[in-house]
Amino acid sequence: MTVMARSRRVPRRPRAWVLWCLAVAAVTGSFAVVLSLGLGGPRVTQTVSNVGLALAPLAAAVACLGRARTIRGRIGLGWTFLGLGVLAWGLGGVCWWYLESVRGVQVPFPSVADVGYLGMVLLTPTGLLIVSGTRQRPAVLVRSLLDGLMIAVSLMLVAWIFVFGPLIEAGADTSLALAISLAYPLGDVVILTLVAYMLARHRRHGHARVPLVLVATGAIAFALSDMGYAYLTLTGAYESGGGTDVGWFAGFALILLAARSPRTTGTAERQSGTRAPESRPIGVLLPYVAVVGALGTSMVWLARNEQSSTFVTASRSVLILLIVGRQLLTLLENRDLTRGLEARVADRTAELSASERRFHALVQQSTDVVTVVGRDGYVLYQSESIKRVFGYHAPDVVGQHMNGFLDADSAHRLSGAMVELAATPHASTVVEALVRHGDGSWRQAEVTITNQLSDPNVGGLVLNTRDVSERKTLQERLVHEAYHDGLTQLANRARFVERTAEALHGLGPDDDVTVLFLDLDGFKEVNDSLGHLAGDQLLVQVADRLRAAVRAGDLVARFGGDEFAVLVPAPLRSVDPQAVARRIVTALERPFPLGGRDVHVPASIGIAAAMWLSDADSGADAEGAEQLMRNADLAMYRAKAAGGGRYTDFHPQMLAGLVNRLELEADLRLALERGEFEMHYQPTVSLPDSAVTGFEALIRWRHPTRGVVPPQDFIPIAEASGLIVPLGRWALTEACRQAMAWRAQGAEQPFTMAVNVSVRQFDRGDLPGMVGEVLAETGMPASRLCLEMTESVLMSDSAENLAALVRLKALGLRLAIDDFGTGYSSLAYLRRFPVDIIKIDRAFVERLGTPGDDSALAHTIVQLGQSLGLSTVAEGVEEYGQLAALRVMGCNQAQGFYFSRPLPAAQAGRLLLESAAASPAVTG
Repeated sequence: MTVMARSRRVPRRPRAWVLWCLAVAAVTGSFAVVLSLGLGGPRVTQTVSNVGLALAPLAAAVACLGRARTIRGRIGLGWTFLGLGVLAWGLGGVCWWYLESVRGVQVPFPSVADVGYLGMVLLTPTGLLIVSGTRQRPAVLVRSLLDGLMIAVSLMLVAWIFVFGPLIEAGADTSLALAISLAYPLGDVVILTLVAYMLARHRRHGHARVPLVLVATGAIAFALSDMGYAYLTLTGAYESGGGTDVGWFAGFALILLAARSPRTTGTAERQSGTRAPESRPIGVLLPYVAVVGALGTSMVWLARNEQSSTFVTASRSVLILLIVGRQLLTLLENRDLTRGLEARVADRTAELSASERRFHALVQQSTDVVTVVGRDGYVLYQSESIKRVFGYHAPDVVGQHMNGFLDADSAHRLSGAMVELAATPHASTVVEALVRHGDGSWRQAEVTITNQLSDPNVGGLVLNTRDVSERKTLQERLVHEAYHDGLTQLANRARFVERTAEALHGLGPDDDVTVLFLDLDGFKEVNDSLGHLAGDQLLVQVADRLRAAVRAGDLVARFGGDEFAVLVPAPLRSVDPQAVARRIVTALERPFPLGGRDVHVPASIGIAAAMWLSDADSGADAEGAEQLMRNADLAMYRAKAAGGGRYTDFHPQMLAGLVNRLELEADLRLALERGEFEMHYQPTVSLPDSAVTGFEALIRWRHPTRGVVPPQDFIPIAEASGLIVPLGRWALTEACRQAMAWRAQGAEQPFTMAVNVSVRQFDRGDLPGMVGEVLAETGMPASRLCLEMTESVLMSDSAENLAALVRLKALGLRLAIDDFGTGYSSLAYLRRFPVDIIKIDRAFVERLGTPGDDSALAHTIVQLGQSLGLSTVAEGVEEYGQLAALRVMGCNQAQGFYFSRPLPAAQAGRLLLESAAASPAVTG
């Protein structure tokens, strides 16, 4: 046994208790040496003995009572009585010391000291009884009682032979002296019996605590000294300070150490009756050892004495009866134990039988088919569940080869797996196989093979087969849905990117990969006007035409909305991607029948080939695929910007343009913070009297490095990025502030400030609320403000925009339609929306006053405005002929370079003041 193992079995004692043991051993040894050798003479040994036998029990009593205070319950009470018994003996020792050493008189027998000594005889057994008095079953209680009686009678018999008998024969001066002389050994017998009983119980349960062992050893030392004292007292040979006193001192020293010993952990000390496995037989055999010792002693005594003793004979008879009773009790316990074991065996057998039946039922009703095959592949066992899963009867399968139920590839895989597993006991693996059903169909199955050849109860390879056909079908459907568009059943973006990356990965020097990116022109109008159901039907028809227009090896995908893509992998110069694009454009030019009407929805197509990818872009297949698609997307937007219904090839310059656009957007986000914007104002002139009636506020961006950026370059970016919302608020605030500044400078004539608003401002944010806040902040009268918007505001989401326009009109401002005549269904919306002004687009104005004058459209718009009570403003007037024609038509106002270019605020203010001072206006 290793040192570590021994340290686990024997707990380490606290260092303080070890020091106590050493100190007590040293004092006890010194006491014994002084008394045994008679050092210093009789007077010294007598004094040492009297002082030691007074102090030792008092110290032990203090230790016992101190331990009792730290323990509650039965164990604490037992230590209390033990401490009181030792204290009583100590008081008796003090009396003896006082009489003999202080007063110098011969201590009589009996004396007052015997009162204290007898107190220990009564109190100490009481404490031991309290400690040992745990609750026990009746059978155990009877057995313990019999064991205690056997030990007690055995000790009484031995004590009679060696002590009681000689004491009675020797006689005494008085009956009291004889009774007291007999009380000491009799009390010792009781104490030894209780200690032996407690030791037997604890040893029977596999342990004996240190305090109990120390108390037992001390009791033995007491018994020896008491017996010696009683005999020497009756014979008149006892002298204080003799060797007999060493036993008493040693007994008290051991009780002191027991009280100072470390307490056990948990509740072991409070529950001495706790049971443990009977691992040591000494506790069981101790009563029999005591009986054998007593009977052997009596036989030797009888052999040495000619006459017998009534007490000896009676004691031997009682011992025989106790042994018989103990054996009868053992027989009864063994019978109960046997019955209990038989009942447990029966219960266990029933459990095993039920478990076996349950296991058999689970195997037969399992969704798995359990098959046991030998090394050669022939079936040794087949569960009944094969009938329910694969349609075969189990007896018909036993004896057949497994390969007869599999297709060729599955049979090859399964045989190889079985051969590989056969070399490794208890190994397992999973094989997928096609199993022929009893009806002739094939089922996808998952077969788990486990090697149980070494198990004598199995002796084969166990195959757990599960039909996974439905799971495989579901898995394939999920994969299909993950890579296909649910509406058109075309490939989706994820599948397209994956296939494009694969094509780029396998791209050789003579190969090329081309991506066509498509976006339908006017699809949103179809959705808005005919509904989303019609839009979905249109997308399905587009998908069918795309499939028909491409080759069999090309991949058509839908990315979402009205965006489609085509992947054209082919050897270099073997396929013309432009020809594919032309076929698609031609296919989509034909009208689409929707709900009894024909709808024309052409497509803008961008073409990008892998040859334009840089080495950095093509380094990773996935990144190259994304870049190729971005290139095609750029080309598609170029085609859409060119009017749609056409295709455009990607060129690297487009990417440069995109980079420039991104840089411009980044600068645009900082321009407001840096104060790079300014407002210019173009006057609006009344045609009847040529007076300046207002201004149109136009925003300008003065870039620190690019110079003046034209509005047509940054306004679309602002609309696409959402920056038009804060930019529009700034422009409106600045225009209103400037109008109020001119008024403060003396421009008292009424004039209107017109500010353009974008459709994105209607879509993003509360435009009426924002306008109201600006009017309140600047003090601008609402009647002096005119908001200009394009016809797209009227066309997009008309219900919400109508509500916003009504709220704006309620503020008291004026509303104008800019670039009138260029949108869709413009005339139909004029009666619905609360507009005040129609601004004739410059495309209609520039045709006036020239050879082949085409003034019909402009004249129609002016007449329309007059019929609806709307004011008309002509834009882009640059020549006198145009001005004259507009006056003839009856147009109300005009603006253009003929009157003035857009001016900075200071110049526009001077123009306003000059116009107010001059009666005639600008003339031709």
